[in-house]
Amino acid sequence: MSNTKTLHIGMSLAPTWLSGEAWRRPDSNIEGLLSSDYYLDIAKRAEAVKLDFVFRPDTLFLHPKMLESGPGFGSLDPTILLAAIARETSHIGLLSTVSTTFYPPYVVARQIQSLNWLSNGRAGWNIVTALDGHENFGLPEMPTPEERYARAAEFTDVVRHLWQSFPEAAIRCDRAAGIGTDPSLIRAIDHEGGCFSVKGPLNLPSFDKAPVPLVQAGASPIGRDFAASIADAIFAATPDKEAAIELRKDLRTRGEAHGRAADAVKVLPGLSLYLGNTRGQARDLFAATHAGAERARKLATILEMTGLDLRDWPDDRSVTAADLSAPLEYVRSRTHSELLRRLIVREEPKVADLLMRPEVMGSSHWQVIGTVDDAVAEISDWAASRAMDGFIAVPGGSVECMHRTLDEVIPRLSEAGLFRKDYCGTTFADHLAQ
Repeated sequence: MSNTKTLHIGMSLAPTWLSGEAWRRPDSNIEGLLSSDYYLDIAKRAEAVKLDFVFRPDTLFLHPKMLESGPGFGSLDPTILLAAIARETSHIGLLSTVSTTFYPPYVVARQIQSLNWLSNGRAGWNIVTALDGHENFGLPEMPTPEERYARAAEFTDVVRHLWQSFPEAAIRCDRAAGIGTDPSLIRAIDHEGGCFSVKGPLNLPSFDKAPVPLVQAGASPIGRDFAASIADAIFAATPDKEAAIELRKDLRTRGEAHGRAADAVKVLPGLSLYLGNTRGQARDLFAATHAGAERARKLATILEMTGLDLRDWPDDRSVTAADLSAPLEYVRSRTHSELLRRLIVREEPKVADLLMRPEVMGSSHWQVIGTVDDAVAEISDWAASRAMDGFIAVPGGSVECMHRTLDEVIPRLSEAGLFRKDYCGTTFADHLAQ
């Protein structure tokens, strides 16, 4: 273990611990879900154990039917929420999700840099191209992945240039000379590209004490290449260690091809944790959480991602590679489609088992259902295998499980030398560099 690097760990502010039937527990505090206090409590707990950052994913659409049986996808605006948290915290990074498909780059550059100033250098940008929501922004259909990533590349380039257009050094505040700002240091960017025309400069100075870390979510080939070209970290869907090792190796190769260091992009899988005092309790927690999961919805997910219609298949029938047709020309998420097909080819699961896998039930995250000891052992194993550079915690099942993740798992990792005992800097970039 001595050769294992210190991990980078983030905490999701999406209340995954309230998914399924978990929100119905007496202690869920579902009523507080739209208050800043709810998330501030989590952020303070995360900062107390010295996590790198808290992270708020986002969507820009709503399926009203999904709200009937739980909190669904309704949420506060991530950047506004994190600005509220910034006031009450001092060290933890604040990673906001903003789509490059729907927003103009000038607005995003200003929004993220505002959060960076309000938090004294703790802002980060999770760059997503989005999978849904086009109807809310006047688009007849979602652009293709190739179109979305081409736009994302240009968008990110524009944002970075806008951040550089008004350097902090231009602020003089020279009372004696009567010079507030040196305009000679401020430059328009005069960008003319395939997707955007932006003159600039930004109407907000850069925060020169720390760069804004860029994180990307998505592991399709085109997503990997985009991450390898610009990201400091990638939020990855890796349901097993082999998938994580392959992704990390591929990103290192792609990073070098873009002229970057092999380890420039940190691989941070989502880690779904269902924790109990015993393994039996953890399994019961998982089962109770998903007791109300609709079979029809899971079968529809499989059909959408693979073209396989399993509605009339018995639970004990195996699904094999021979059952798969060629990859579909269009799927909502190439990453999740490929992970589901990979699972079928590798394991030939029975229908009943397939319906309970994270590739079908969730976001294809790495999953541990067991005790705190089990979680620490598996994290240690992945770290020793160089399968990841850290992870983003997405606890499930109950508020207690979320608390146990922060209050028990993280301190145990610190004791094992896998995670920091204290912060060595005050900015998000400092934490990622440690």
